[in-house]
Amino acid sequence: MTNTVAKIRRENKIFEIMIDLDIALKIKKGESEDIASALLANDIFYDAQKGLKASQEDLEKAFQTTDIFQAAEQIIKKGNIELPQEYRDAEQEAKRKQVIEWYVRNAVDSKSGRPFTPDMISSALNQAGVNIDKKPVEQQISTITPEISKIIPLKIETKKLIITIPAIYTGKIYGMLNDYKEKEDWLSNGDLKVTINIPIGLQSDFYDKLNAVTHGAALSEEVKTE
Repeated sequence: MTNTVAKIRRENKIFEIMIDLDIALKIKKGESEDIASALLANDIFYDAQKGLKASQEDLEKAFQTTDIFQAAEQIIKKGNIELPQEYRDAEQEAKRKQVIEWYVRNAVDSKSGRPFTPDMISSALNQAGVNIDKKPVEQQISTITPEISKIIPLKIETKKLIITIPAIYTGKIYGMLNDYKEKEDWLSNGDLKVTINIPIGLQSDFYDKLNAVTHGAALSEEVKTE
């Protein structure tokens, strides 16, 4: 069990609760509704460390209730959860490993055509001083790649595809195509024919999302490159 504090500012006052970090994070992600188990003390505080409890009047103004569990739920879901340093370090290291694994799967040496080892990618990240944040790995690749390419001769292995999307689904799917799109053609019947160039390691996930939206109605063909 990791103990920490969650807080929120309401009515120009800060309200705090003492919580179990793991349970509270599950609640914030929508994976649990067990507010009682998340609370280490059934009180709302102005300052949890000093034990200064919030008044009933202030709770009513800030949360429209004096019920501790209802107020605590709002604090956890809408407020900020303080993450201990060791938790932040572990989270950062896990994200770093995901980035390294992505490049090991998807990148090769542009001169020799050989894949990179995890140690080689890790060293390049260190030398380039790359800052890896909390975003999904796929959303960071476009900014990380130019930086580590200054250190190692890196080339991302990609596959070119032509995908035809029925008109009824184009509005829902258009946004996810932008990161990989090379060319688009709107057909006379409203369908969208788009050419994308996608890293091979993302292809499976891309198809899963595409089929989930279009219910398998999108047509795709691979473009052979010489």
